[in-house]
Amino acid sequence: MPPRTVVIGVDSSTQSTKAAVIDAVTGELLAVGRAPHVVAGEGGARESDPEVWWRALCDAVASGLKESGLSASSVTGVAVAGQQHGLVVLDRSGRPLRPALLWNDTRSAPQAAALTGALGGPEAWVARTGTVPVASMTASKWRWLRENDPANAEAAVAVRLPHDFLTERLAGTAATDPGDASGTCWYSTGTRAYDPGLLGLLELDEALLPPVADTGATRIGSLTATAAEALGLPAGIAVAAGTGDNMSAAVGLGLGGAGLLDHPVLSLGTSGTVFAASRARPASTALSGFAAADGTYLPLACTLNCTLAVDKVATLLGLHRDDAVPGGEAVLLPFLDGERTPDLPTSSGLLTGLRHDTTPQQLLGAAYEGAAFTVLRALDELSRACGLDPADPVVAARPLRLIGGGAQGRTWVETVRRLSGRPLIVPGSGELVARGAAALAASAAGGGDPVAVATRWSAAAEDAELPPVERDTESWERIGSVLDRAAAPLLGG
Repeated sequence: MPPRTVVIGVDSSTQSTKAAVIDAVTGELLAVGRAPHVVAGEGGARESDPEVWWRALCDAVASGLKESGLSASSVTGVAVAGQQHGLVVLDRSGRPLRPALLWNDTRSAPQAAALTGALGGPEAWVARTGTVPVASMTASKWRWLRENDPANAEAAVAVRLPHDFLTERLAGTAATDPGDASGTCWYSTGTRAYDPGLLGLLELDEALLPPVADTGATRIGSLTATAAEALGLPAGIAVAAGTGDNMSAAVGLGLGGAGLLDHPVLSLGTSGTVFAASRARPASTALSGFAAADGTYLPLACTLNCTLAVDKVATLLGLHRDDAVPGGEAVLLPFLDGERTPDLPTSSGLLTGLRHDTTPQQLLGAAYEGAAFTVLRALDELSRACGLDPADPVVAARPLRLIGGGAQGRTWVETVRRLSGRPLIVPGSGELVARGAAALAASAAGGGDPVAVATRWSAAAEDAELPPVERDTESWERIGSVLDRAAAPLLGG
């Protein structure tokens, strides 16, 4: 019997790093190593030291390999999927000049608005990049840095996304991929290259940016001796370009642009995201027209407040996260970090509809409903932007694939079922972001197309299929009415 070969897929998220050790042939998840991150900042600030990400990656890989019981010599490749949009600026030695600005740092909202106007409005940005700048986008953060920390902006000799920073530490080679690059607002999904005009507008020298690999599965180098020693892995194994976390989850699900919105995915994590695979380049101000890791496209909409916001409400109420019942007349919009979809970066949480008989359990249920409503409404916007009517019975009957940490929570699942009225599929394959990264690593090590690899791996997994329940249109309309009234002044309505 030939010796087992494995690949390692790394999920470097906002809160932690996970390193999945996966059998390169069967896709069996053998072990997952974990290590926490530290996020700092008050108000709209959200920052992390990238060196913490690197130490967490080393710790998670070592832990996962130890748990697997396998020899390091069995590892043939590694790839990193990282939180999107974060801004990392480096000195000549490759060390961070300052903490990274994270995707959920909303201080750059004024810069996003200014950039949108400077190019002639949202439509002009969509035509160039597929996406309109909001506070989350890296371009907005670069402008914020130039205006608020000019010394470090001028001192930067390299500008990286989180996954780029880690990949460069692994291979000693600067590289990014089309998927994560498409979240910067300085990369064109039309030309599949950095946009010189936008770089000029941003006062950003292209020489500071990493080259863009053909796909996230491209082998951009080999594990250096220094990185190998830090990780406890063999030097010389394949390092893939990697990608952003949402793009990696799509690979992990086996999505490869089969058809527009044929496979809508709803991810419940620190953020709430909805996305689908497409071979057509999306162009709408209502969504982010990202590229996918495999060279296709990944139209996506993202909300800032999801599982962490609801957990915070549970903590404030002194309840367990599943001590929730439907909210009744109460409406709670848990916009604790501002909001991205709709674009309300300065907003805060809103509670209305209290009665004498409102219970703490109902308030927690209302928080779930507010967060789920926001991401489900984003899905409706995604459908419309792609030429589909969300009220069409055929569209409304398509199952939603539910992923992320929230997909393992009973209350999250039941809230999404009730508010959507749609059937749900909870994939049996776990750790989809890390699994997608592992498929990219396997491809870089000579394993073939990464989407085909992930599809083969997941063939044996048993998905949980949940039939639809009657849609709670009363709650849907009540929450929507409150959100529209609250948002109108902030959106200029």
